[in-house]
Amino acid sequence: MISEAERIAAAQAYISALASHQADAVPFAPGCTRVEVGLKTGFSGNHLRRSLNRGLQYRVIRTVSTPEFTVDGDTVRARFELSTKPNLLGRSVGARVDETFLIPADDPSGRAQIHHINASIRPFLAR
Repeated sequence: MISEAERIAAAQAYISALASHQADAVPFAPGCTRVEVGLKTGFSGNHLRRSLNRGLQYRVIRTVSTPEFTVDGDTVRARFELSTKPNLLGRSVGARVDETFLIPADDPSGRAQIHHINASIRPFLAR
């Protein structure tokens, strides 16, 4: 049985990679998918890793706040904010992110692996 702490650490590895752009240590399951506001944006663990490492859609992310985690069964929910490098009329662009990770406690691999991510994103302008 994989502990809650190990599953939270797997989700944190992904969140940290959003800003570091270094996703080699993110424990994606090979068939991991990601859905963002209803659109599929991740098609496999390797695709997600490449996107986090080099994808322009992630390169604009500058920082992420410390996430608030909750665990319910096999899902780990993380709520956090991110800020981007671009600004609009002198104001920085950010987003409130609510992501749910499917990280089974009884993964056959014996380790915490992310099998699916569902993301809800609400952009905002900050001073």
